[in-house]
Amino acid sequence: MQPSRFSPHWASYSQLSGFVPITVVTLNAWESIMKRLGFFLAMVCSAGASGQAVRSDVARWQQQARNITIIRDDWGIAHVYGRTDADAVFGAVYAQAEDDFNRVEMNYINALGRLAEAEGESAIYRDLRMKLFINPDSLRAQYAASPAWLKQLMNAFADGLNYYLLKHPAVTPRVIRHFEPWMALSFTEGSIGGDIERVNLTQLQAFYGGGHATAAPEPAGGDGFPPEPGGSNGMAVAPSNTVGHHALLLINPHTSFFFRSELQMVSDEGLDAYGAATWGQFFIYQGFNDRAGWMHTSSGVDAVDQYLETVEKKGDHFDYKHGSEQRPVTEAVITVPYTTGSTMATKRFTVYYTQHGPIVRKVGDKWVSVALMNEPVKALTQSYTRTKARDYKAFRQTMELHTNSSNNTIFADADGDIAYFHGNFIPQRDTSLDWTRPVDGSNPATDWHGVLSVEETPHLLNPASGWLYNSNNWPWSAAGPSSPKREDYPRYVETGGESARGLHAIRVLQDRKDFTLDGLRAAAYDSYQTWFEKPIPALIKAWDALPATDPMKAKLSDQVAMLRAWDLRWSATSIPTSLAVYWGSNVQRRTGRAGGESAEDPLGNRVSPDQMLQSLAAASDKLTADFGTWRTPWGDINRFQRLTDDIDHPFTDAGPSIPVAFTTAAWGSLASFAARSYNGSKKIYGTSGNSFVAVVEFGDSVRAKAVTAGGESGDPRSPHFNDQARRYSTGDLRDVYFYRSQLKGHTEREYHPGG
Repeated sequence: MQPSRFSPHWASYSQLSGFVPITVVTLNAWESIMKRLGFFLAMVCSAGASGQAVRSDVARWQQQARNITIIRDDWGIAHVYGRTDADAVFGAVYAQAEDDFNRVEMNYINALGRLAEAEGESAIYRDLRMKLFINPDSLRAQYAASPAWLKQLMNAFADGLNYYLLKHPAVTPRVIRHFEPWMALSFTEGSIGGDIERVNLTQLQAFYGGGHATAAPEPAGGDGFPPEPGGSNGMAVAPSNTVGHHALLLINPHTSFFFRSELQMVSDEGLDAYGAATWGQFFIYQGFNDRAGWMHTSSGVDAVDQYLETVEKKGDHFDYKHGSEQRPVTEAVITVPYTTGSTMATKRFTVYYTQHGPIVRKVGDKWVSVALMNEPVKALTQSYTRTKARDYKAFRQTMELHTNSSNNTIFADADGDIAYFHGNFIPQRDTSLDWTRPVDGSNPATDWHGVLSVEETPHLLNPASGWLYNSNNWPWSAAGPSSPKREDYPRYVETGGESARGLHAIRVLQDRKDFTLDGLRAAAYDSYQTWFEKPIPALIKAWDALPATDPMKAKLSDQVAMLRAWDLRWSATSIPTSLAVYWGSNVQRRTGRAGGESAEDPLGNRVSPDQMLQSLAAASDKLTADFGTWRTPWGDINRFQRLTDDIDHPFTDAGPSIPVAFTTAAWGSLASFAARSYNGSKKIYGTSGNSFVAVVEFGDSVRAKAVTAGGESGDPRSPHFNDQARRYSTGDLRDVYFYRSQLKGHTEREYHPGG
């Protein structure tokens, strides 16, 4: 998906308190439960409610829990069965909290702009950024006005989490001790970050903090390793190109590890969805039901605009210019609480809005506002209802809500349809303007005029090629010769280009009619690295051109010979992969091109032969210094390690880890493992890339295989904390137990929430 805007380092917090199964209520456990009940009673009474109301809430939770069955399979994955959709929601969030309440809570701490309450003063401006867009009073009003069915789901979301807290008194929340239904509207899009996080914090602080800070550069990868190109891979193959004549779907999000829960949600009201749910959300974000599946990849669409506002002070307030009018700048006060030692303090901000959105920075004498999609009820509706769409027509209907703002979508169904949707929220704009830069907010021509319809955006349905894909690249190669044509659409529908991964995807999809479920899995883990196709020959040519007397000729002779014979494929035992990755990283660092996975010009036509050779020498020296020899197999360097559930993981060469064969997507690998050194380590450790991976076949019944990074549980004491690590590292996907009958012989535990 997109660049990791919820970076694995956006917060640092302590290890999760583990799951506490309550199978026998001891005296101490009962006392703990009563203490927690007393806390709920005190909390509600302090708000003017009665103790009877709290007791009735608990009775209601217990009653609903009896309508829900959670089956944990032999991988610890929760299959949640309820009479109603609301039952399934209650059970799903309860199961997520069992697995990793810490991450559930942290997502809402961040979404509600309450991180400083946990982290202190350093998080104040991150919270301010969220609060510029997320207003609890507004969300409460929108919740109250929501359709009854959606309110029931939001109620179940809050009830499930509150019941978990009641039944697990050993778990101490960092900030949110009671969840309210409206909170679900603060976090409605399951992507790894949101459009709000495009607002630069340094510039925001400069404006509202009275300083003169400028935008900080994006951090490069540690030790010069390229940052992971943001995004994911999605592929769909039509029945015409498969052995079984069934549609196939690849679900391959590239995210921070442990960002989502794998689970299934089933109800008697037609819900039957399996896949990855972002911690704390009550819908399957990327997954499938018995008839259809969907995969989101980050889009290069321009869905966020900045406006240069002409502002003039009038007395104690401000006006801004729009056409021939002077309109009042809206002012509001935002209070940000933050922890300081053992007490809480607050910081108050007077913030400003124009018709375009909140003011977030200043350029010269102009204020800059930001316009983006912010319709939480519609967004939550779309995120949930698409999980129940069982064919193309129903799925497309959900797309007409136009709130999946940051993503492209790959779709496949049991009717044999495959489809591609590019973006989902694309404002209609004046095409004579350059929307890649801030536009003049005083010019009415810069106003948005609704959004483009699905028909008006790049899209595909059953292309003649029999396949389609997206790897966060442009859509103009999405189905080979059957792709959308760039000239048919406004420039602002796509701001990116082709990528090394895009070329790789085409390579594994085109000219094949023999796809199977296992064949699609093999394609997703194809080991070729397209980025090196031009650079390696250029390096070899540079070495060949050296005179025999040049010291580099002898120093690099063996390395060049090895790279000359290399097939550009990664493996855990590959020495040339180690050499090429360290060389490529050094070249990118020398030329300032770190992080790019450009397909057209990997070296930028700016790398001299001498620079390439100097980089190879530096790479050889680095490998030798760190590992004793440059002839070090890739798997000895590239490692998966999970010792704790900390987001800032304490990586160490002294701890156990396992080899990972695949490289970062920066080199064109479809399977991605973004790794670098930490805390002075010699080995490099992954924190993002492949996370949840699934291949799905649709037909009379659905069949799927999947794997999750590490394991389902966040508790290091659980057998499911790291039980999938070996499978993850090799791409050995396990069978998915989609039908309840398939759980026979694979059930570890069956229970009701709270039982």
